[in-house]
Amino acid sequence: MGHREDLLEGAKRCLLQKGFARTTARDIVKESGTNLASIGYHYGSKDALLAQAYVALVENVSEAFSWGGPEIEGAPGSLERFRWVWSNIVDTMREPGSVWRLSMEVMTIELPEVREHLARAQREGGRGLVALLMGVPEEEVSDETADTLGRFYLTLMTGLIAQWTFDPKTAADGDALTEGLRQIIEAAGTAQPGPA
Repeated sequence: MGHREDLLEGAKRCLLQKGFARTTARDIVKESGTNLASIGYHYGSKDALLAQAYVALVENVSEAFSWGGPEIEGAPGSLERFRWVWSNIVDTMREPGSVWRLSMEVMTIELPEVREHLARAQREGGRGLVALLMGVPEEEVSDETADTLGRFYLTLMTGLIAQWTFDPKTAADGDALTEGLRQIIEAAGTAQPGPA
């Protein structure tokens, strides 16, 4: 690996060990075996490097769900698929050093450079969730769908992360989320139309 890749790998390890705010440039250099100047040369700043490392960590977790693999349960768009996906996401939240706990810290960061980088990654995160839940390749998910259904799934993800960070004992799991969705679908099917 070159310095760029070494820095990214070192930054990922630092994020999981120390979090965003407590990771220093010297920590990254020590963990990566590189030098301070290489951070600026390859990434512009420590914060930009950490933002990219965070996005890479989230992408690595996403790949662990076997996107499109034979192990996925339930037909695309079904309640069974919904339960399977969210149960797997919750399982990753239970793991020590979960990237999702780091997500709560990242959500509160006030650094414009970091927020801009992460905001650009939002659409792609939503696109990935839509692809997984609907059983289509990511490149077939339109920007409009990523910006509507994808944002809905990201909102659900953010709430789930907050619950698991605050109190894992009472946080929702895949079964509870699926039952909630089933009740919403049922209520929507019996709702009377409002006045025109």
